[in-house]
Amino acid sequence: MTRSLLPFTQFVVKVHSRCDLACDHCYVYEHADTSWRARPKVIGDEVLAKAAERIGAHAAEHGLAVVRVVLHGGEPLLAGPDRLRRAAGEFRAALPPGCALDLRIHTNGVLLSPAFCELFDREGIKVGVSLDGDRAANDRHRRFADGRSSHPQVLRAVGLLRRPEYRHLYAGLLCTIDVENDPVAVHDALAELEPPAVDFLLPHATWDQPPKRPAGLGSTPYADWLLAVYDRWEEAGRPFAVRTFESVHRTRHGLSSLTESLGLEPAALVVLETDGSFEQADSLKTAYDGAPATGLDVFTHSLDEVARHPGMAARQLGLDGLGATCRACPVVRSCGGGLYAHRYRSEGGGGSFDNPSVFCGDLMTLINGIADRGEPLPGPGVPTQAGERVVPAGLTDRQLDELARGHGGTDTVRALVRSQLALTRAMLAAVRSTSGLRSSAAWDLLAELDSAAPAAVDAVLGHPYARAWAARRLAGDPAAGLGPLAELAAAAAVRAGRGDQVAVPVRAGALHLPTLGRFVVGAAAGEALVTGGAGAGFTVRTPDGETVTVAGGPADPRWQPVRRIRPAGGWTLALEDTDPQRDSHQWPVADRLDDAELMAWSGGLREAAELLDRDLPAYAQGLRAGLTTVTPLRAGPPGRDVSAAARQAFGAVGIARPATAPILALLLAHEFQHVKLGAVLDLMDLYDQTDTTLYDAPWRPDPRPIEGLLQGTYAHLAVTAFWGTRTAIYDGLPGVAAEHARAQFALWRRYTAEAVERLAGSGSLTAAGLRFADGMRETVSPWLAVPLPRAAEQAAREAREARRPATAG
Repeated sequence: MTRSLLPFTQFVVKVHSRCDLACDHCYVYEHADTSWRARPKVIGDEVLAKAAERIGAHAAEHGLAVVRVVLHGGEPLLAGPDRLRRAAGEFRAALPPGCALDLRIHTNGVLLSPAFCELFDREGIKVGVSLDGDRAANDRHRRFADGRSSHPQVLRAVGLLRRPEYRHLYAGLLCTIDVENDPVAVHDALAELEPPAVDFLLPHATWDQPPKRPAGLGSTPYADWLLAVYDRWEEAGRPFAVRTFESVHRTRHGLSSLTESLGLEPAALVVLETDGSFEQADSLKTAYDGAPATGLDVFTHSLDEVARHPGMAARQLGLDGLGATCRACPVVRSCGGGLYAHRYRSEGGGGSFDNPSVFCGDLMTLINGIADRGEPLPGPGVPTQAGERVVPAGLTDRQLDELARGHGGTDTVRALVRSQLALTRAMLAAVRSTSGLRSSAAWDLLAELDSAAPAAVDAVLGHPYARAWAARRLAGDPAAGLGPLAELAAAAAVRAGRGDQVAVPVRAGALHLPTLGRFVVGAAAGEALVTGGAGAGFTVRTPDGETVTVAGGPADPRWQPVRRIRPAGGWTLALEDTDPQRDSHQWPVADRLDDAELMAWSGGLREAAELLDRDLPAYAQGLRAGLTTVTPLRAGPPGRDVSAAARQAFGAVGIARPATAPILALLLAHEFQHVKLGAVLDLMDLYDQTDTTLYDAPWRPDPRPIEGLLQGTYAHLAVTAFWGTRTAIYDGLPGVAAEHARAQFALWRRYTAEAVERLAGSGSLTAAGLRFADGMRETVSPWLAVPLPRAAEQAAREAREARRPATAG
């Protein structure tokens, strides 16, 4: 099995090589490497332009869906706003279509100002801040050269990021551990600042320069310190994400680590210095002078050449790159040997990284200590200083209120996306456990790819119908066999492009690759062999022995790819008509679309997206962030528009293409409301689960259970908003369309207002559910004050009296 080059996905770009603080634990200025002295203070235009070109070419060559660029230093804010603006523009412009830019800056916060925040808001730059805890903890190391404390300036910077207008820029805090600081006090001081995430970092050290171990703190003081933080973090309901703790839990279950300091994932990071030279991870500066150097630069060498550098290759070997002591260790899959730089030991004038980490005992104690505490239970979140609560998936009070009002911006819906991906992963692990799959080729490959190519695995597991299959399997559906596990592994392998070979069952005359498409092999049964290749290419060996190259050679009509439509503004939707799991909605799915129907869908979705952006922007943002898949359904009865959402298929909606683009926009908004609310209900209880009462839903002749009433009310917020905008567009105009819009608005605003009050008065809502009802009421109330013609109100009354089953359209 051949393996292709592992591409870089993260780029640390040094935009300024000096700092305005004199932190005595800094790996750049206070450790062995002194190369910073000879480098330009500020990155030049030509370096930025060439770096952007190289990254764009690398992303295109390897088909990367996203790259992360971290603007770093020194202190990057010293580069000034113009330089940072130019950097953002260069990197964004250079990326190929379909590749997203995750742009961040890491700062000590001293110079952060409203002007910088406005710039970062315009350029989409997330901000991480270094802070070691309360003032006493921070002042141990993070001071100005004259000894002054930097703590007040950092608190001011974090205060800026906590403002409502900048909160979405707040990426988190980075805390370097000093075991002489009180761990609980450090945790609490950071928690008060409401960070979405905190990274607790071990101080950089090697066997030649070991970390301090104060007398009286035991043999593993760093583990003891982190475990004290862990206990406080759990007690507080995990008020922020901690990659170290979450990585231990993940790696113990065969999943990927979230940090390079743990786990066996290959390194995917490269550093660009201000002079254009490529370096390995900055942490190597603590080993010896010149340790991170590659001898390669942005003007002369491609990123593929950098990836082949022996130093880079050594950090991509996983278990094979560790010494015998580490390979034999029972916690090696969680520890991964620790951070590469921490393994360094000079030997007889030379040096080697073929050693356990200098923190070896601490890492083992930490991993075993977390394991001994058992699996974490979902916590309700805890109040922060500002009264905001953070639920386990990282959903804040602001985001919860946003959703309650029926909306949900980009960051809010992305939080739901992350929580749903985590749930899908947990459900797949449960499938493995309940199916007795202690070892299977498909599962083992998925676990390996999750370490080596996590973006490929995330892309496949983020497919709505991956979870739909897992839910069926866990529910005991006899038709839900284990074949889809091999299909998921094969699709991830093709996306990873490493050359892995996977046996995939042929079902209903075809082999299926979720997110990619299906290959029709006719009536043949058995298994087909799928072998990934470079880019999106792969080969299929059919059960009768024929070998066919797909997507990397001449087109074969038997290959039916998933068609993707880009309606507007970079939004990409899969028009899913191949996946056998797509029949998760209550309406029958359509067969493979012919060219004419595909063109009709493409045009309709483009028009619908433009309408949503223009008329329903509060809903359009969430749709763009969370809706990935539209599944064509068969047409319903004459005169009825058909659409549906499935609770176990987050990110997908099913729709029978309606006659007009405005109604398509309405159906998209309506069904995505169900998708969002389903994700919220996976996170928290909004109502008493034991309530069996049936409630009157104003728009239906039959009573509904409490969840049905809640789902309908929430969906009809979007319906009412749609007809409200149509009413405003037709304001004062005559005609059938205008009269219809006004009558629909009159009808749905009253239906929705009644349903909100029925929910609120049910006595079944939890505190979070009552909060949701308050949010929905806040949205509905202004609609009730909009004056409408008597004819519209009369038409609405007649419809209500008839109690006809109403449709969204």
